[in-house]
Amino acid sequence: MALPDALHDPIVYAIPAFALFMVLELVSLRFADGDNADEKSAYIGYEARDTRTNMIMGVGSLIVNASARVGALVGYAALYALTPLRLDAHRWYTWVFALLIVDVIWYSYHRASHRMRLMWAAHQAHHNSQRFNYSTAVRQKWNPWFELLFWVPLPLMGMPPWLIFTSFSVNLMFQFLVHTERVGRLPAPIEYVFNTPSHHRVHHASDPDYLDKNYAGILIIWDRLFGTYAEETHRPTYGLTTNIDSYNPFRLQYYEYAAIARDVRSSRTWRERLGYVFAPPGWRPTAAPAVTEPAAVPVTQ
Repeated sequence: MALPDALHDPIVYAIPAFALFMVLELVSLRFADGDNADEKSAYIGYEARDTRTNMIMGVGSLIVNASARVGALVGYAALYALTPLRLDAHRWYTWVFALLIVDVIWYSYHRASHRMRLMWAAHQAHHNSQRFNYSTAVRQKWNPWFELLFWVPLPLMGMPPWLIFTSFSVNLMFQFLVHTERVGRLPAPIEYVFNTPSHHRVHHASDPDYLDKNYAGILIIWDRLFGTYAEETHRPTYGLTTNIDSYNPFRLQYYEYAAIARDVRSSRTWRERLGYVFAPPGWRPTAAPAVTEPAAVPVTQ
């Protein structure tokens, strides 16, 4: 049975291009800066087990997202029917508006995912690799529920549900391109306005001066406006502040949920229980011992 047009994810059609970019990046790394061994060693590159895990998590994400879209489509269509507002998708400016509003909502969702532990439990799956390459871009979460909730205002604004899905997919396809070490600084006007590999390397870093910075999807101007921008001043250390030693996709996806459950069970008050769920990752009650579990320690996309 054919899927409704609204459920066809443009990202599926971009997969051949993603594969091509990965091959080009691998070739680039193989011949990085000629025979200069010091320069070659500066790039972290690919590792077979890590790349395999990325691919499995990417395929799983496509399957989960396709299922989640069925429910979201019903909900968005109901909200769309309730509002008298209508945005004409045949007008070019509607597309510009859709891409801009989806981008600022992505910034808001992405920032919240780093500042609320329950949301971080889903989002950390994209961050728990210690490498940074195009395969890292497809290392996606299997829990898109909060993300879908953030799009709820859009159908109420008169945006057709299919346009919401398409705009978000365009945003994600752009983000694929910024997951590489092989592109340095771009011309200053581009670096000032757009998310770039340099900006996104900062976001994936676990260095203290880079944590919780550069949440941008397409436009870095949101980070500049809202005080979350950081310049790339040194080579980042990728991964979590306390990494998890595993290539098991299921553990990488769900270990933080288990850590939340352990912390809630050990809590003595409702304040502590709520804090462990809704406070920022790494939150501890006053005078509590330092965190040692990797699951409870934050990092940044």
